Amino acid sequence: MVKSLSRTIAFFLIFAISVVAPGTSAPVAIAQGTSTGTAQTGASIGVEARIQPLRAGFEFPRESLRYEAEYRFVTAGFATLRVEREGNQEHVSGAADSTGVVALLFHVHDRFNSYFDAQSLCSNKLIKHTEEGSHWRDTTVTFDYKIGKAVLQEKNLKTGQSKRTENEIPSCVTDVMSGILYLSTLPLQKDAAYSFPLNDGGKTVTIRAHVEGKEQLKTPAGTFQTVRVGPEGDYSALKNRGRVQIWYSDDARHLPIQMQARMTWGTLTVYLAAMEQ
Repeated sequence: MVKSLSRTIAFFLIFAISVVAPGTSAPVAIAQGTSTGTAQTGASIGVEARIQPLRAGFEFPRESLRYEAEYRFVTAGFATLRVEREGNQEHVSGAADSTGVVALLFHVHDRFNSYFDAQSLCSNKLIKHTEEGSHWRDTTVTFDYKIGKAVLQEKNLKTGQSKRTENEIPSCVTDVMSGILYLSTLPLQKDAAYSFPLNDGGKTVTIRAHVEGKEQLKTPAGTFQTVRVGPEGDYSALKNRGRVQIWYSDDARHLPIQMQARMTWGTLTVYLAAMEQ
């Protein structure tokens, strides 16, 4: 259970969890130039599985967002997220660390950097340094749209072994780091359903996100009116193990305020603790 909890914290804190939910269907591979059908719930707005370009007037947060993870009223980890403009790209940097008893039992120290086009929102590169228990790796995923491939290069820092793989991607895709920010750029209208492709260096999967409702949340960073979103998909980290929800601020910024995973071993909540310049 501790290993499962810690790995969930790692994924949750680096926001991979933002585009993951326990699906029961097989992974949906998306070939170049194709799309899936629409996803609807009640009066939901069905759309193709595609990345929609940045809508007019939207601004990414330029503060550093600091999060805390809580499990059974105990702080289990910390994370930070920052978005900075670099030329025609956005650079998302993230960090996640387990703490306390969880850290003693299962060490987590992850660093992520994602680069995506500032207008099309297509991912260009994902760089990961992950330390999770005895698994230490450096990974780079390059999204080469000219050949329609995600090229993964990875080194096992314990054994020194390296590997390189290629998997097909559509003409535009997001990754596990920038996915939470991509969701924040969408209108998040009442009862809407959004569908988009995601790739982490392996097979491309379709993520479906449904706007479930609105509610007020209080965190150490303040009290927020929020929009609750329920993402679903078949991302392997948490597949078939629980339910995930994300709360965005109900304003033009759509800041990620809280994320929650209800798993077989309990509920993990990650909430915004502070915003810093």
